[in-house]
Amino acid sequence: MVSVGYTLLCEQAGPKELVDHAIRAEAAGFDQLVISDHYYPWLDSQGHSPYAWSVLGAVAHATSRVELMSFVTCPLRRYHPAVVAQKASTVGLLSDGRFTLGLGAGENLNEHVVGEWPHVQQRHEMFEEALQIIRPLLNGETLTFTGNHFEVPDAYVWDRPETPVPMAVAASGPQSASLAAEYGDGLIATEPDPQIIQLYEDAGGGGRNRYGQLMVCYGPDEAECRKLAHEQFRWFGMGWRVMPDLPNPGSFAAATQFVREEDVAQGITCGPDVDRHVEAFRAFVEAGYTHVALVQVGGDRQPMFLDWAQEQLLPRLREL
Repeated sequence: MVSVGYTLLCEQAGPKELVDHAIRAEAAGFDQLVISDHYYPWLDSQGHSPYAWSVLGAVAHATSRVELMSFVTCPLRRYHPAVVAQKASTVGLLSDGRFTLGLGAGENLNEHVVGEWPHVQQRHEMFEEALQIIRPLLNGETLTFTGNHFEVPDAYVWDRPETPVPMAVAASGPQSASLAAEYGDGLIATEPDPQIIQLYEDAGGGGRNRYGQLMVCYGPDEAECRKLAHEQFRWFGMGWRVMPDLPNPGSFAAATQFVREEDVAQGITCGPDVDRHVEAFRAFVEAGYTHVALVQVGGDRQPMFLDWAQEQLLPRLREL
């Protein structure tokens, strides 16, 4: 059975609201909670961006059953890889072993706040070095590391769960899929693309978890949902060749100024029709994903969505 997750989207809710949403989602029956880790929202209309790791600590304490995951953390600029290993292990302890560390190569939008955003080739090199640092520290090893981009003279994480925190790696092409297979315990991708799964398995990642994410905008009025999705999520279809390099919400607004409501609705299922949302989820299942986390568009719509999901959506998804 595919694990059904719920996304705590930091870009559209404040920290206390996110903790409340997490408690409600666990009660509704979701299997997993994933959380975005950004410094900025994608667009000003989203309006939030609290520190994800503080929220994770609170959520770990406020929940008892549901799995937790960062989706995703970038260990290149804002966070040194050794510190990422330390805080991941801490959340692993706070959650009694329910946490998975999701890692990706990041976006300029969030990472430039601490300095220059590197060229894509340099980012790939930095990301692999970061994985080489984080993996042994999660496993309880004492690490000395010297690379082209990071140096760790002497590091050891003292407080760790008995079972090391698992690590999943985001991928969008052959190179990142290979990294995910070599260093990770799972793959992360945001589209129901079986080719990514195949690349990952060909690189040696067969049999491990594969994490996807599905955007939806549930509500009683489809036209209103389409309008909201366009207002807050019209950046969604830009693709990862563009998104990592735009520096701020204003850039995303300018880059998406000609995106229409109907364009957004092609990628985000909108409205009250449960069958359409189920079919969008089914695409991930058929592509080979083992975990799929839903994103409900609209910060103030989360309680309504969670009630509906408990009553109508989750029972249908369990049938897949």
